Amino acid sequence: MKILAVSGSARRLSTNTALLRAMQAIAPGDIAITVFDDIADLPVFSPDQEGPNLPDSIRLFMQKISDSDGLVISSPEYVRNIPGGLKNAIDWLVSGDQIIGKPIALVHASHRGDDMLTVLRTVLSTLSSNFNEDLFLRLPVMKETPESILEILKIPANRHMAESFLRDFASFCRNQGSQKPDSIAR
Repeated sequence: MKILAVSGSARRLSTNTALLRAMQAIAPGDIAITVFDDIADLPVFSPDQEGPNLPDSIRLFMQKISDSDGLVISSPEYVRNIPGGLKNAIDWLVSGDQIIGKPIALVHASHRGDDMLTVLRTVLSTLSSNFNEDLFLRLPVMKETPESILEILKIPANRHMAESFLRDFASFCRNQGSQKPDSIAR
């Protein structure tokens, strides 16, 4: 199972990115997580750059999505909304088919941010018929260092919660894949 974990933060020491990396470190052996934390490097969306003019960084981002079995997104809240970098990344995906039907779930690294999560859920459910609003992992680690986030995630109760989330998401991805006509032979 290949999961692309997308951090919606452009911050170098982002707790969202650190949480995704910690999940990558404790993931069960049959789940491979790749963390995408290059949101800040994506150019501003312009329809004029779609098609043959697609920037290489966007082409690579889209390929990572296509190659994954599912997406896990973790994002901070900026002014009660989706951060501009994540919204920009999503805008690049609107006219493509990489995200349509892609299983998606959310992870959140804060005890707050519910307004952003509401907006993000609306956007993601519009983009993908397989956005699973019920699969959600929240581990409030705001203002912790990446090293301490990994240690917090290794606490048995937290690790069990994260591993259960990952297994449930992997199962959801497999079930969605088996419903596609071209994947019956898998």
